[in-house]
Amino acid sequence: MKIFFYIISIILISTYVFAAGSDSSSDSSVSDPYKDAKNLVKRAGKLENKDKIDKAKKLYAQAFKKLEKAYSSDKNNPDILNYMGYTSRKIGNFDQAEKFYLRGLNIKPDHNGINEYLGELYVQTNRIDKAKERLEVLKSCNCEEFKELELIIKTRGTKVY
Repeated sequence: MKIFFYIISIILISTYVFAAGSDSSSDSSVSDPYKDAKNLVKRAGKLENKDKIDKAKKLYAQAFKKLEKAYSSDKNNPDILNYMGYTSRKIGNFDQAEKFYLRGLNIKPDHNGINEYLGELYVQTNRIDKAKERLEVLKSCNCEEFKELELIIKTRGTKVY
């Protein structure tokens, strides 16, 4: 009887041990390009706040490359397109940024982040009427994005976007 319990115990333990290592999604060496890009954007923003603009732009460009990879496997994610637009805008590629923002809005027209950032792009490119259209979309959201875009429109020219 002891041998029977011993064999059952070994089988159960070995099954558990082998199953624990089989899930590749828990492998920490596998990176998530979208998550990596978000981290690069955060780091770039900190550099930007310290007036290290050239270094920040390099990180934004690196983030964009990661976002391209993420986008290639998830073309219907408006958050990826939002970050693609944001990083493009931050390195000065306004035409490309606008295309990504608009593509994201085609997927999710009420995306708060895209509407805010597209509005900021319109302020940067002196299209205040279009920025106000984005503000109107955000008007009913009672969100931080509305307040930020409203302030940028009111104080245009005095803030770096």
